[in-house]
Amino acid sequence: MFKINTSFTRKLALFGSTLALATFISGAAMAQTTWKIGWTTPDSPSDPYAMTVHYFAEELEKAAPGKFKFEYFSNHQLGDETEMLQGLQLGTLDAAVITGTFIGNMVPSFQLNDLPFLYESYDQAHKVLDGKAGEIMFKQLSNKGIVGLGFAQAGFRHVINNKRPINTPEDLKGIKLRVQPSKIFLASFKALGANPVPMAWSEVFTSVQQGTVDGLEIPVPVIYSAKMTEVNKYMSLTNHTYNALALVTSNQSFKRLSKTDQQLVRNAARDAITRQRITTAQNEAAILQKIKDTGMIVNQVANLSAFRSRVPSIYDDYRKSIGNEVMDAAIIEIKK
Repeated sequence: MFKINTSFTRKLALFGSTLALATFISGAAMAQTTWKIGWTTPDSPSDPYAMTVHYFAEELEKAAPGKFKFEYFSNHQLGDETEMLQGLQLGTLDAAVITGTFIGNMVPSFQLNDLPFLYESYDQAHKVLDGKAGEIMFKQLSNKGIVGLGFAQAGFRHVINNKRPINTPEDLKGIKLRVQPSKIFLASFKALGANPVPMAWSEVFTSVQQGTVDGLEIPVPVIYSAKMTEVNKYMSLTNHTYNALALVTSNQSFKRLSKTDQQLVRNAARDAITRQRITTAQNEAAILQKIKDTGMIVNQVANLSAFRSRVPSIYDDYRKSIGNEVMDAAIIEIKK
């Protein structure tokens, strides 16, 4: 009768278990998704771009521990926002936080947020961008090979400069002001009386420092995180546009995920943006005080209607490029 070698059997079983465990661990490691994610501002705890990135990573880790790994590229390490958009389209960059204005050069409906004095509050902006208008904008962006996950917040943009405080449109006359490379920003500030100069963000600090431009327009958190207080004397709270930050991924990277993981990414983005908006709004008053503490002279603009009265033609001129559907959806939401 054939006799079973029980010692050999136990060893074989142990070997099989070890092999299975090794295969499981190897498979788990292979299943981890590593994404390169980029943004153009400093990797600072108070910076709204950086905050969006890190909250997104935290929410994904919370939902799926160890499943996603991010490689972070801040402060122009991957070029300017136009270059990052190209990387997303090519699939050489997996995800990014991009200023909506730059996407507007690719998908004109994103110019909606650049319309001067469109929103009176953050709540208005959130309802528009989380609603039908935002949905249409992201659908159009998907046709360019980029998946929109949501709009984070940098806040309202304000004018800072080295000439004088801005209280009326007349105060802008002759001031050479860096604006984002966008036709709508150029048209808006020309209508307000300034001398707007389009310029990539990477060039701004040195250009103000050297006097190539007199100042710029920018949200409160970025003024502080980018140390613009070192090269600008005056800050005027003009609230002229809402700075929306699009959290986006490459369509190529997104499609490589399972349907389950795609939903994980969307849910994490939603939760991260909710956190980011709340934190950014809460931080704003404290950051504004820090700006004042640096010696920067800050003034509240008492009469924004004088500014608004100069820009209605901008809405008419850009309605066609932004699109009636997006414009009407936004206006309906704002009027509720």
